[in-house]
Amino acid sequence: MLSDPGYADGTTSETMGRTEGDGSSELPIWEPGSLDAALATVSRRALQYEHQIQDLEAKLTLDLSNFRAIENLLQEVFAGLQQTQRRADIALSSTVPHISHSLDEDLMALHELDSQLPVILQQVRHIKRVYDHGRAKAHDLINALEWMNTPISLRLRTIIFTPNAPVSTRWKALVRTAFAIVFLVCIWIAWITLRGAVRAHRQRLVWGERLMS
Repeated sequence: MLSDPGYADGTTSETMGRTEGDGSSELPIWEPGSLDAALATVSRRALQYEHQIQDLEAKLTLDLSNFRAIENLLQEVFAGLQQTQRRADIALSSTVPHISHSLDEDLMALHELDSQLPVILQQVRHIKRVYDHGRAKAHDLINALEWMNTPISLRLRTIIFTPNAPVSTRWKALVRTAFAIVFLVCIWIAWITLRGAVRAHRQRLVWGERLMS
């Protein structure tokens, strides 16, 4: 790259050709202008080549740094993939069987609950019936206690004149019949008493007239 052989050979051949064409048997004559032009051309080309080499070195340096960055990134990605693969292997070897076993146990428990659900539902219905019966019994006992704490006159009045007395129908009929009989007897006694009073009043009037006469 320091000299251009083709250019020098061409210049030398041209000079020798001119010398031979002249028919002279002397040595070739070197022209100073041609040599300076050749040196200038070689210098320009060497400078261009040097600039191109520098540009190429800069590009190679940039590409090398980019390649190193890409290599580091790929190594990080590869390390992450290896770590993820190890985690996946651990999960496949331990977590997945544990989850599968837990799911099997849950399915067995669900099957047992499915088989026991009708029995439990029947028991709940029975408990509800017992609860309702107990609540009704407690309500009846409360009513009976309140009825027993009620005065006898109020109880008789409730039995006779209202249908809300907490007693049996037979007892209601018996008490009402007794009340009717007593009421009729009272009316009969009152009637007899009134009749006797009227009769006594009439007799008193008669005896008074006799005494006055």
